[in-house]
Amino acid sequence: MTMTITFPSRLRALLVVCVATIVSPLLVSPAHSQAIAVMVNGEPITDYDIEQRTKLDFLTVHKQPARQDVLTELIDEKLKIKEAKKFGIDPSGSDIDQSYGEMAGRMRINADQLNKSLESQGIRPDTLKARIRADMVWTALVRGRYKERLQVGESDVNRAIKAEGGDDAQKTDAFEYKMQPIVLIVPKGASPSLFESRQKEAETLRSRVQTCEEANSYFKSMPNAAIREAVVKTSADIPPVLRKVLDDTPIGHLTPPEVTKQGVEMVVLCARKPTTVDTPKRKEIREQMYKKKYDATSNAYLDEIRKAAMIEYPHQ
Repeated sequence: MTMTITFPSRLRALLVVCVATIVSPLLVSPAHSQAIAVMVNGEPITDYDIEQRTKLDFLTVHKQPARQDVLTELIDEKLKIKEAKKFGIDPSGSDIDQSYGEMAGRMRINADQLNKSLESQGIRPDTLKARIRADMVWTALVRGRYKERLQVGESDVNRAIKAEGGDDAQKTDAFEYKMQPIVLIVPKGASPSLFESRQKEAETLRSRVQTCEEANSYFKSMPNAAIREAVVKTSADIPPVLRKVLDDTPIGHLTPPEVTKQGVEMVVLCARKPTTVDTPKRKEIREQMYKKKYDATSNAYLDEIRKAAMIEYPHQ
């Protein structure tokens, strides 16, 4: 049962991002020393923690969250991290930094730029890293402990597809693509004119290249260019916009050039053949079914942990 205890006096503690420890007087700074809002199994969540997470949540959803919702979120994260540690799931700082950097990469910026973006909103990067840690350990814990329960059988997928009217139309649109990414490298900090020049060069090459062999011959010997190893993807693995580009590209030809942080990138389409291995519809339904199972299992597990937790409110 969750226990609520009222403390007789107002306590103060240093911000603890992930796993709080007893606060050393040498570490306390007036700027970040805040009143404790709640103790979770002996670990503090401060007003400063709540303030920081409120700013982060607002930045994420563009809506002011209620204080109690933020507090519940932080309490749950404390419980998740503690529970994960019991099963040996405790990512290192470098693991968190890597995930943080990957998040920045998906936003097409680097970690330092993400730091500056957060700080400009009054948010410490460690606030986001704390949320990343909790999400990381909880996902690993739930998937690891309940792997069999979360499995989605193909027969279940087939029944769901049949209930929605079948997948015949989707099957005609399902392809397996074999392709090789290509980049015409543009140095970091280069002028717009150099990007424009390389784009023109890419368009010229599009009219010349008509086979994958020609693409390999051109780009393996071309200065400041690279062609990567072939990859195979199905329609279910590729976003709709890119699927249309690939479907509109003749076999052996290059896709339209796209400017990226590395330079000017294209793909040479080596093969495109129909497949029944998977379709966008099947993948969508499978992911929906998995998410439903995961959410139900995760919520039940978290409820169980909450019931056994000691949650203390100093000011009540």
